Amino acid sequence: MNKTKIISYFLANRKKQIEKYNTLSEELQQKTLIHLIHKAKHTLWGTEHHFEEIKDYQSFCKHLSVNTYEELKPYISRMQEGEKNILWPGTIKWYAKSSGTTNDKSKFIPVSKDNLKDTHYQGGFDAVTMYLANNPNSQFFSGKALILGGSHSPNYNIANSLVGDLSAILIENASRFVNHFRIPKKEIALLNDFEEKREKIANAAIKENITNLSGVPSWMLSVLTRALEITGKEHLNEIWPNLEVFFHGGVAFTPYREQYQHLIPTGNMHYMETYNASEGFFGLQTDLNDPAMTLMIDYGVFYEFIPMEDIEQPNPRVVPLWGVEVGKNYAIVISTSSGLWRYMIGDTVRFTQKDPYKFIITGRTKFFINAFGEELIVDNAEHGLKEACAATGAQVLEYTAAPVFMDKKGKCRHQWLIEFSKTPESLDYFAAVLDKKLQAINSDYEAKRYKDITLQHLEIIPARKGLFNDWLKSKGKLGGQHKVPRLSNTRQHIDELLLMNH
Repeated sequence: MNKTKIISYFLANRKKQIEKYNTLSEELQQKTLIHLIHKAKHTLWGTEHHFEEIKDYQSFCKHLSVNTYEELKPYISRMQEGEKNILWPGTIKWYAKSSGTTNDKSKFIPVSKDNLKDTHYQGGFDAVTMYLANNPNSQFFSGKALILGGSHSPNYNIANSLVGDLSAILIENASRFVNHFRIPKKEIALLNDFEEKREKIANAAIKENITNLSGVPSWMLSVLTRALEITGKEHLNEIWPNLEVFFHGGVAFTPYREQYQHLIPTGNMHYMETYNASEGFFGLQTDLNDPAMTLMIDYGVFYEFIPMEDIEQPNPRVVPLWGVEVGKNYAIVISTSSGLWRYMIGDTVRFTQKDPYKFIITGRTKFFINAFGEELIVDNAEHGLKEACAATGAQVLEYTAAPVFMDKKGKCRHQWLIEFSKTPESLDYFAAVLDKKLQAINSDYEAKRYKDITLQHLEIIPARKGLFNDWLKSKGKLGGQHKVPRLSNTRQHIDELLLMNH
């Protein structure tokens, strides 16, 4: 009996619903907005913002301003203490711990039962649906899924209320159906110590028929490498001959692609990007030949966007999905079935097409370098590193970059700290290719680099093996969904790393 064929049959109807994105995008988003408003109109937030008067997008904008975490924090704190009907109906018991703000070490993102069902799990369901639709000969359900997750801990003293990585919340609440096809066991998956977890996951996984992987590329790579060390094998398909797809997200895959292709040298392996943040599941690749992801517009999420040129303005322009332009950079604003209302999540995207709306993640509103007017974003960095690796045969494992501010002679530059899994023969040539590519794709960077007048040639410092992992570990952020800040406008992160680079 071919389980995959049978399950694919039942998923076919969902594929037809997703195809409606081609023609009904505005209608689907308007419907989502009205549903969210209706559901929350009797909450504290709903009464304070006169939800009963909101009938359409225009009145929605009139009654609500754009919010950051700081504006919502007092409400979220009351929810964490066990209060009901604050931002969303009922009591919310789950809180996804995310990277902090200027004022707080961490953010605690509410995750309601509605949000788990209509957004996070729906996204995972749709990722499998679209993968199988694109691969009719798949044997996906003939084996197990290796799914990496973080950990969680009690939330204050509230019974059955927990705080942790989103991935841990998803594992904790997974259905019996999912658990039947997933490894490792929950008690291993939710371990707090990543090094202990990696060892136990690798030892458990090598005994299974793994057909698919899900997780953050950097942490998954660590587990897979350990599996090879334990078995003495050179390639993963020697351990798991039926491995066929990696659902990845959390960080850009570009620096890791070549390493995965080396570990899995088979033409049957597929890579599918998903965009599942603490705040919601927003996008996935519906065509594996197109690197852009489709925005999932019939979940419990209403989308708005702020043009990046307005992001520092006191009253920035905000447009709904049907108001975006292809090719422009936007900061994402969401309203969700967890009670995040017109909330800026900090990610930036660029749309590549409409109907359906497809996009690529270009970075973070805070992860950029603009110390000298160069406006360098993560998307630029990823393309530059890809070009430099292709030209030199190098492989990048982790990196971060920050400005070196002007010295007494007015000299300034960008400093890149890079951990290579395969070091280039010439760091100078690698740096030259990277610099040239950045100039080719970013006119502001090119202008500042003109004749070295404003910005001198970038500097590359090789990082010792394991530096970034050690830095994350020192902050209690090893494993899970924790990520290295790729670009920073300050030197805080890179100076800490440089002190450990010995």
